[in-house]
Amino acid sequence: MKRIISTDKAPAAIGPYSQAIQAGEFLYVSGQIPIDPETGTVAPGTFGDLVRQSLNNLKAILEGAGYSLEDVVKTTIFLTDMSNFGTANTVYAKFFEKEPPARSCVAVQELPKGLPIEIEAVAWKKQ
Repeated sequence: MKRIISTDKAPAAIGPYSQAIQAGEFLYVSGQIPIDPETGTVAPGTFGDLVRQSLNNLKAILEGAGYSLEDVVKTTIFLTDMSNFGTANTVYAKFFEKEPPARSCVAVQELPKGLPIEIEAVAWKKQ
């Protein structure tokens, strides 16, 4: 069974896709960029603040579906500049302090709205 997940506590999709899809016990969360869901604009601050906003958006979608960060089994981080890897890693570690999920981090040429980071996730939870 497939269920579309949507919450107003994370930015609305900016294209023809869903914030997340639950398929059985798995939840597939679309890439989250650092948009403040209250204003619809890019979160202000440093690169670390942008990472934090992306992860807060991811967390809000997980929670909207009845999952948590502890249920995440895989993430992918997309960066437009690998020199930001250290900062991304430091902020990310604060969200996944124990039993962190598997992860990939890749450099890409560009991301939506010219942003420097996007994070997607897959979560699993026994229903």
